[in-house]
Amino acid sequence: MKKNVLGKSDLRVSELALGCMSLGKEEKAAHAIMETALEQGINYFDTADLYDFGTNEKIVGTALKPVRENVIIATKVGNRWEEGKEGWTWDPTKAYIKEAVKKSLSRLQTDYIDLYQLHGGTIGDPLEETIEAFEDLKKEGLIRAYGISSIRPNVIREFAVRSSIDSVMMQYSPLDRRPEEEALPLLHAHGISVVARGPLAKGLLSTSWREKLDAFQEKGFLDYSAAELAELLNELEAKLADHRTLNALALRYTLQHDGVAAVVAGASTVGQLKENVRAVKEPPLSKEELQLVEQLTKANRYEQHR
Repeated sequence: MKKNVLGKSDLRVSELALGCMSLGKEEKAAHAIMETALEQGINYFDTADLYDFGTNEKIVGTALKPVRENVIIATKVGNRWEEGKEGWTWDPTKAYIKEAVKKSLSRLQTDYIDLYQLHGGTIGDPLEETIEAFEDLKKEGLIRAYGISSIRPNVIREFAVRSSIDSVMMQYSPLDRRPEEEALPLLHAHGISVVARGPLAKGLLSTSWREKLDAFQEKGFLDYSAAELAELLNELEAKLADHRTLNALALRYTLQHDGVAAVVAGASTVGQLKENVRAVKEPPLSKEELQLVEQLTKANRYEQHR
């Protein structure tokens, strides 16, 4: 599988990353998915300390320990579980980040984290303090690179200008084209890679989209109503039927944009994972296919995330 350099770092990540949140708590099944990912050429695994109260990091760490030097492990920080674990609070302080990284390292059974990401953020955060924490961790050799996971243009802009982040993880797909107007050009200009999450738009951009559509009857998806989704997906599927699935269209569309280093897709079965691998390994979209997506889908804009 093709690998791309992440930002200005020395990390080379597979175009498809395994989003580990959907692996579940059953260790044997999770390990089978991760072993298949490795066999298929995936070297990039994304987790977070928030997932399953840290259990996800433990599962990922155990599975990848025998191949540690050959993989890129990414995790996230910033959400502090409340006592009783019924919810969490946001804590981007230096003290908390430096405390949390030690716990993640222990759960992951590793001496270093390849990519450490701030799991959110607002424009009101103590950004200088947050940045200083990540820079300290790099100097100490506990992390190799750092980034943020955010869809807030104002927050992304501040980190792009004031820090040495190598990546921004953000929601991006043919149904969510919000990054195209502001974020993608800005980050590309600064040499910062985009890691796209949600490329299949909660399953709407997959072969099983009709089964998923019921969940969107009331609220739709972003600025699409359920009726608009049905019409759009039917049309896309019909026009691509001879040569490409919706799954492949979504993943290749996202990867085709400047600055996108990888797409992160979850998989709860080996079959789902293999379908995503096949899609990513397909040829790039043609000019006509790109135009089709751009003509039929909405050029969404960020309105509230400031």
